[in-house]
Amino acid sequence: MINNSNTVVGLLAGTVIGAALGVLFAPDKGTKTRQRISDEALAAKDKISEKASEVTDSVASAVSQKKESLDTQLDNVVSNVSHKAEDVITILERKLKDLKAKSKKLQ
Repeated sequence: MINNSNTVVGLLAGTVIGAALGVLFAPDKGTKTRQRISDEALAAKDKISEKASEVTDSVASAVSQKKESLDTQLDNVVSNVSHKAEDVITILERKLKDLKAKSKKLQ
C-alpha cells in the first residue's frame, strides 16, 4: 500500500515539475501554453483518479481476503474446541462412573 501511495506522490510531483518546465521553455503563445497545461492537468487528474480507484480496489480485495482467512481460522478453532469438549465430557463421564462404583463399594 505504501508503494501505491509513493506512485501517486511521484505522479503528482512529475506533473507539477513537467508543467513548470513546460511554461519556462514553451515556444508557443501564452494561450496555447495555458491550454496545454490545462489539458495536462486534466489528464493527470484522470490518472490520479484511476490510481486511487486501483488502490481502493486493492485494499478492498486485501481486506476481503483477510476476512475470509479469519473466518476459516475461526471455523477451525470452533471445530477443534467442539472435538475437545466432547473428549472432556467423555472423560468426565468415565470418572463419574468410577466414582459411583467406588461409592457403592464403600457403602
